[in-house]
This record gives sequence, structure tokens and C-alpha cells, in this order.
Amino acid sequence: MPKGVERPAYDRERVATGIVHLGIGAFHRAHQAVCTDTAIARAGGDWRIEGVSLRRPDAARRLNPQNGLYTLLVREGTTTRARVIGSIARVHVAPEDPGIVRARLADPAVRICSLTISEKGYGLDPRGGGLDARHPAVAADLARPHAPTGAVGLLVEGLAARFAAEIKPFTPLSCDNLPANGAVLRRLVLEFAAHRDASLAKRIEAEVPFPSTMVDRITPASTEATYADAARLIGREDRAAVETEPFWQWVIEDRFAAGRPVWGAAGATLVGDVGPYETMKLRMINGAHTLLVCLGVVAGLDHVRDVMADPLLAALVRRHMDRAAETLEAVPGVDFAAYADRICRRFAEPAIAHATRQIAMDTTQKLPQRILTPAVEARAAGRDATTFALTVAAWMRLCLGRREDGSVFTLDDPRAEEIAAALTGRDRDAATIALALFALPGLFPEALLADHVWREQVEGHLATLLRQGVHAAARSVLAA
Repeated sequence: MPKGVERPAYDRERVATGIVHLGIGAFHRAHQAVCTDTAIARAGGDWRIEGVSLRRPDAARRLNPQNGLYTLLVREGTTTRARVIGSIARVHVAPEDPGIVRARLADPAVRICSLTISEKGYGLDPRGGGLDARHPAVAADLARPHAPTGAVGLLVEGLAARFAAEIKPFTPLSCDNLPANGAVLRRLVLEFAAHRDASLAKRIEAEVPFPSTMVDRITPASTEATYADAARLIGREDRAAVETEPFWQWVIEDRFAAGRPVWGAAGATLVGDVGPYETMKLRMINGAHTLLVCLGVVAGLDHVRDVMADPLLAALVRRHMDRAAETLEAVPGVDFAAYADRICRRFAEPAIAHATRQIAMDTTQKLPQRILTPAVEARAAGRDATTFALTVAAWMRLCLGRREDGSVFTLDDPRAEEIAAALTGRDRDAATIALALFALPGLFPEALLADHVWREQVEGHLATLLRQGVHAAARSVLAA
């Protein structure tokens, strides 16, 4: 391997597995797996990772022939650095071999089961926030609780097997962009367990911690350019390579049943309460992302950097971050203005090709925590909620599946069919579209549905988007 390429600074064969990770996608490989690799190198411990793909075999097909090794490309400006990551031992595919996944979760050597499965993978009921028994994976696992293939079902079966064998439980660790993700996961696991056995649910409630986390690192989908640069830098083909930015952040609530890697030595922040950090990130980073990608897709701008290269749209994104910051409580050691400036620089980084279509996926799962809840708080406090209203209008415009140039795209959202049905046969004016989408069950909080002034703002922004386009809507908000 060429000089200058960082590689695992430990003997991988002497480090056993201590973590099972559900959802072994690019983000995990650019974030938690990297932090764990550094932690093992600096402080040791049997903490290598066995990944689990819950649906497709792609990651296993690419990583297992390479003994779990893959290339991390860090891009900044005109520079790309390569590092080979060794923390992943192997990858299992749950639909192909669910038995081995259950066996690994029952193994006392496994002390953490972490997850990056995206919001829709949890089986959340959008109406009440609990377990959605109609979610395909949840329904299948409730029908066959001893042979699960979904995330929540696997966690419950793994914990049940350990309790039956009198083995200490592992710690479930959500690393997804959900507010209070540990508490959310705890509720889902307890509700699923209660369907099986009330005593199992009580024991999980008493003995299993569910720490919350906040994660942050921009990780575009890998492309042929990713693989070509990896081959050039490490001297061999790597179809498991991922690319990312230099910045990363991981804030972890320090509650574990059976220990954890020394993640703090690798740069993670261990705290007693993740809440302020996660709310800041969800509203300032993820909320701004939702605004810019909805507008970007409609305007035909393919990447986040393209949106940020437009001075008008960049100014709008910064305005939204300021409005989001006004809904936040103080976060230790954080200046919100400086934080927003750094976010804008990260979004604008020309070396990172983060597709707007990729981020715009599953927006109905993201609007409540990123946009709607802070909008309720802003309105209740008498603060400016204009950019929140524009974001909702931009999402409604996105739901039409048509760009400004007339080209069409498929809405990628778990409620896409429901949205299409709501809009079918209706006039495509702003008032009719807004009325239909406001009526989607369980999406909008009652406080906003009852706020006629705010609803009129949304409708007005949508009318501008339909008649005059993205830039006119941006100008109207910035001029207000």
C-alpha cells in the first residue's frame, strides 16, 4: 500500500467483536466505525464491529471479501486523503441468515448493538410516535417474534435470549437523527416486548439502558469517482470505499450496561444529557438541509454545494439557521452564530457532492422534529416563523414531483402513495394543495393546524413557488 495512507494501528486478529451494528451503510462506515477504529488503536479493547444489513446484501458482498477493510476518503478543497479502516470484522445479511444475527446478539461477547437504519427503519407510528404494527418489518416480526428480521424485533429477541441464559444485556445504541433517539428506541422495544411477554418488557425496562446520541458528518453516496480515487490512492480496487468531510461530531449519553470503547479518546463527547446538542443539530443543520434540498430539487440543483453557490439561496439558508437558533436553549460551549457559519462552510464545500435528492428522501419522517416542532415554539413565543412556513411550502411543492423546468421525478417517501392519493383529482393551485397535504393524518401538530395565520403563510409561499419559482419565494422571505 502506498506511503501516506493511514491503516489500522493494531493487530486486527487479536481484537474480538464487541459490537453488532444494524444498518451498515455509508454513514456508519464514515462515522461510528471510524471513531471505533481510532479508539481501539489508542486504548485497545475487544470492540470490533459485526455489521448487519437488514435488507440488501450489497455491503456484505463488498466488505466480506476484503475481510471488512475499506477506504475512507476525506475531501476538503482540492485535497483527498485516504485511510483504511479496520474496525469492521464482517457483515451479515439478516434476510439471508437471520439465525446468525440472532446468535451474535445472544453472544455475551457482544456488549453493544448500535443502529443507523434511518427514521423509517424503526417502525414508528407517525400518528402517536409508538410502534406501528402496520409497518411491514414490525408486522412480520410480531407474527414471528422468535425469527425476526427487523431492527426492533431483533433487539427484543436478542435481549430475551440473553435473559433466558442469564447473560448481561447488551446496550442498544441508536445513532440516527431522531430527537431523544434513545428514548424513542426504548419505547419501541418495550412495546414490542410487551406483545410477546409482559415480564420480558418489565425486565428490559429495569435492566437495559438506551443512551441517546447526536451524530454529525456529511457523507454523500459513493460514486464511481469515489471508487476511482480510492483505487488511485491505495493502489487497489475498493468497491466498499466511502467519502466524507473532515468534520465529525458524536455526542453520547454515557450509560452502558456492559462497558463501551474509549470513544472519548477518539474525539467523541460523553455527556449526561445529549438533548441540547441533538436539538441544536436537528433544527440548525438538518432543518436547514430540509429547506435547501426541497428548494434545490424543485429548482433542478443537483447538489447541496450548488444551492449554496447561489448567493440568494445561501442567504436564505443562513436566515433559517438564525430563526432555528432562536428556538434553542443555550448549549454548553456553543456560539450559535459561529456554529451557523461553520455549517454554511460545510454545506458549500465544493469537494463534497451531496445530492439534494438523497437528502430529500423520507421528508415526512423528518419534518416534525426539524421544522414543525420549532415552528410551534416560535409561533407560541411570538417569534418569526417565516422560514419554517417556507420549508413546509417547499416540501408541498416537492410533493408534486415536478421541477421548475417541467421535468418529473419520483417522490421517495414512505407516504408517497398517500400523498399522491391526496393530490389526485385536485386542482393544482396553492390553496387546494395545501388543504390536501395539511390533512395527512398525524403529520402536522394541532397547534399549527389551528394557526390560520401560519397556514396562510404556507399557502402564500406555495403560491409564489408555483407561479414565480424558487428564487422569487426566497427573495420575498429575505425582503420581509
